[in-house]
Amino acid sequence: MPISPNQGSTGGGFAATLTGTGLTGATAVRFGGKTATITASSPTSVSVVAPSGAGVVDTTVTTPGGTSGPVPFYYVPPPVVLDVSPSSGPLAGGGTVTVTGRELSTATSVVFGATAVTPTVLSDSELTAVAPAHAEGEVSLVVLAQGGTATAPGTFGFVDTPTATGFSPLTGLPAGGTLVDITGTRLATTTGVTFGGVPAAFAVLSDTRVAAVAPSHALGAVTVELTTTGGSATAPGTFLYLL
Repeated sequence: MPISPNQGSTGGGFAATLTGTGLTGATAVRFGGKTATITASSPTSVSVVAPSGAGVVDTTVTTPGGTSGPVPFYYVPPPVVLDVSPSSGPLAGGGTVTVTGRELSTATSVVFGATAVTPTVLSDSELTAVAPAHAEGEVSLVVLAQGGTATAPGTFGFVDTPTATGFSPLTGLPAGGTLVDITGTRLATTTGVTFGGVPAAFAVLSDTRVAAVAPSHALGAVTVELTTTGGSATAPGTFLYLL
C-alpha cells in the first residue's frame, strides 16, 4: 500500500494519500503513534493531513475490517540557508547562484521574489539555481523543500548594467603599481577590473568609485574595463603605459 508523498516536513500539516484495496470506511490513519486527519476516503484510497513527527515511522490504515500492514514514511527536517553567492545578478537573469546550507537534498524550487525556478541539487548542503529575469531591486530568496521552506539571510539584488565614466591618472609605468581612481555608476557589485585584458587588484569605494592598481603591461595604450554582477562597462579613453 504506497503512500504519496513518502516524505514530508517534521512539522506536519501536509497532504498525503495512501492507495490500496479494501479501504472502505477507513476510521484511522496513523503515522507512528500519531493520528492523521482524514480528509477523503474511497475503497482504494485515503487522503489525510499528516501530523508532526520525526525520523522514519510506520503508516497504517484502520478500517472496520482491520489494520493494514505498515508503510514507511520519512520525516524530513526543514531546510536551512546559510549563504547565497553571488548575492546579486543581472536584470536579464541567467546567472548561476550557489546556495549553501543544510537539509537541501529535497529542494524542489528556489523562489526569487515571486518567481520560482527549479534548482540543481548538488548535495544535502549545496544547490545551484539560475536566476530569472527581474526588475531592478532587492528580493527575498526562498528555498522550498520536502521538509519546509527557508529564507536566505539578506536579500538577492537584481542589478542594472554599470557605466564607467572616467579614470585618473591616465598614464602609468609598464612595471605597474599605479593607483587608478575609476568613476561611474552602479559599481558597488564590481567583481573585476582589467587593463588591456590583464586583471588588476581593486577595491570598491562606493557605488560610483572603484580604486584599482594598474598591473604590469607592455608599453602602449589599453582600455580599462569593469565587470559587476550586472554586466560590464569600458571606460572612455585609454590608459597609457609609458616610461
